[in-house]
Amino acid sequence: MIEKIFKAYDVRSTYPAPLNEDAAWKVGHATGQFLKRGRETHFGGITVANENRVVVGRDMRPHSPPLAAALIEGIRSVGFDVVDVGMIDTSFIYFAVNELDAVGGIQVTASHNPINYNGFKISGPKAKPIGSTTGLEDIKRIAMALKAKATTGVMGKLEEMDLWDGYRKHVLGFLHLRRPIKIAIDGSNGMAGKMVPAVFGGVRDLHITPILFEITGSFTHEPNPLVESNLHMLKEEMKKGQFDLGACFDGDADRCMFIDEKGQTIGCDILTALIAKDFLKQPANKGSTIVYDLRSSHVVVDEVKAAGGVPKRERVGHAFMKKTLAETHAVFGGELSGHFYFRDNFNADSGAIAFARVLSILSQSRGTLSDLIDPLKTYFQSGELNFQIEDKDGKIRELANAYSKGESDYLDGLTVDNGDWWFNVRKSNTEPMLRLNLEAKTPELLKEKLAELKTRLGEPAEGH
Repeated sequence: MIEKIFKAYDVRSTYPAPLNEDAAWKVGHATGQFLKRGRETHFGGITVANENRVVVGRDMRPHSPPLAAALIEGIRSVGFDVVDVGMIDTSFIYFAVNELDAVGGIQVTASHNPINYNGFKISGPKAKPIGSTTGLEDIKRIAMALKAKATTGVMGKLEEMDLWDGYRKHVLGFLHLRRPIKIAIDGSNGMAGKMVPAVFGGVRDLHITPILFEITGSFTHEPNPLVESNLHMLKEEMKKGQFDLGACFDGDADRCMFIDEKGQTIGCDILTALIAKDFLKQPANKGSTIVYDLRSSHVVVDEVKAAGGVPKRERVGHAFMKKTLAETHAVFGGELSGHFYFRDNFNADSGAIAFARVLSILSQSRGTLSDLIDPLKTYFQSGELNFQIEDKDGKIRELANAYSKGESDYLDGLTVDNGDWWFNVRKSNTEPMLRLNLEAKTPELLKEKLAELKTRLGEPAEGH
C-alpha cells in the first residue's frame, strides 16, 4: 500500500488512506536511513555543519500536525535530531535547511491539492531536492521493507525553533519599493494567510487588501491559482478599488499568480521574461544565465538575449531546474507552472521572493503593470492542452514523422520548431495523457496548426 504514496517529485496521497500516521513514520525513518547512509550517492561531496540535524515544517491542513508528529518520530528513531519549525510555507523549509546548515528537511504539505490530500516534500543538504532520481526511490524501497516501528537504539532530540525573523529579513532583501503599491492578495485559505502578514506586514508603502487569509481547515476555492476560475474572487475584489495589481497564492504559498490593474491574468512565462530582464540589467548579473522550462514562450529567449543574458532551456520539474541553476550559476529561472528560482535563494524556488521582485519592478516604473507586460505578448499560445492517448510513445513517434521537416529534439517529450510556430508534447507521469503546448506568431497560424494537430490527437480532455 505504501508504494502508492510515492510520486516522481514527492510523497503525496489522500488522508487517512493510503497516507496516514503509520506511513508518515515509515517515510521519516526511511528518509533518516537514506540521509545517513545513501545520500553520498546523490549528494556526494556536500558537507554541512549539522550532519545529525533534520528540519521539519508543515502546512495548515487539519491532518498536518499528526502526520508531522509521526514523521518526526520516524526521523528521530534513526538517531537524527529534529528541529520543528512549525507551520510554514514550503519555501521556508529551503531557507531553514540552509540557515541551520542541516543535512535535510521535510515539509508536510499537499500544495494545491484538495483538503483531503497531504504529503511530504523532501530535501537533502543545502535544500537540494530529493526526487525519484535523487533518492526518493531509495526512500521508497526502505519504507516498503519496514514491517513495524523500530529504532536504532538511540532516539534523536526534538527542538522547536522560530525562524520567522530570519526568513522575513531574507525575503525582504529582494524587495525595494520606490513608490507606494496597492495590492489585493488572495491567500486561498492556505499558508499565504500566515506568510504574507509575517513577512510583508508593516512594510512601508505596501498597502495590502487580504482575501481568504483565514486558515479554516477547508478551502473556499481550490488552492490552485493556475486554474482561471480560482482567480474569480480576486478579480471581483480588484473591481472595487484602484489596485496596482493582484496576486493569488497556492495552498503552500510557494507559487503565486499575478493579475494586472485591468484584471488580466499574466502568464508565468511572460513573468519569467519580465523578471529575467530586471535581473540582467543589474551590473552584478551582466551576461548571466537564465533557466526556463521548454514550454515557455519564445519571448523569454528573445528578452534574455536582448538583455545580454544566456537563455538555458530545461525540462519541466523542480529537480531539473534547480540542478541546472546550480551548474550554470544562473541568476534566475522560471517555470510555466509558476515556480520561480533564485540563485540568491540557494537556487530554490520561492513564491514570496517572486512576489517581492514583481512589486519591486513595478515600483521602479512610472507606468502600470500592463504597460510592462503588454509589450511582451508578441506570440500567441494555446495554453497547455491534455489529450487522452493510450499509446503515448507511439503517438509521439507519429508526430515526429509527420513534422520531420521542423527542428526536433527530445529534451522533454517531443519539441518541433518550424520557425514561425512550434509545439511541445509531453507524456503525463501518471495518466494516459499527452500534454500539448503550441505557440505561433499570429492568431490565425495558431488556430490553423491547433486544428491540424487535433486531427492526430483528438479533442482535449475535459477537466484537465
